[in-house]
Amino acid sequence: MIKHIVMFKLGEANGKSEYENAVEAQKRFESVIANVPQLRKGELVINSKDAPQDNYTISLLCDFDTIDDLNAYQVHPAHVEFGKFLATCKTSRACIDYEY
Repeated sequence: MIKHIVMFKLGEANGKSEYENAVEAQKRFESVIANVPQLRKGELVINSKDAPQDNYTISLLCDFDTIDDLNAYQVHPAHVEFGKFLATCKTSRACIDYEY
């Protein structure tokens, strides 16, 4: 199994606050979960409002059977569309992929 963890720091964009963009990302990620068959499990979590503000805003937690499945997810149209939205409001990104 492959665990894919991505963290994004979001900012104000699209006429919305950082938090509003996080909520919008969470809604949009539901389409990725519903449409990418290689994604065994997917979750988008939002940093607590009570946590330090320099934390990342959101994190994607995804499970795949193989690295090939992760690579297929990366180019799937639902993921590409989700990425286009994030590109409008992200200020930084960090990622790790590991086998477990």
